[in-house]
Amino acid sequence: MIAIKDLRIGDKAMIRGFRDCARQYRQKLLSMGLTPGAIIQLIRVAPLGDPIQILSRGCHVSLRKAEANVLQLEKVSI
Repeated sequence: MIAIKDLRIGDKAMIRGFRDCARQYRQKLLSMGLTPGAIIQLIRVAPLGDPIQILSRGCHVSLRKAEANVLQLEKVSI
């Protein structure tokens, strides 16, 4: 498993699960479509490194790095 910090711009990864986090925050991620099995792509990183923009299921989502580190990812080459 890798973290979001291990991805470079343009890299794709599959969400495998979530690290320990508050139940409400996990529910928020799930409601945004960031579910296990979904493919995400790192689109942009802000100049100071926070926030980041990812593409998932055709939607652009911006998250803080600390929030995105909750995702357990597996890098894919599609």
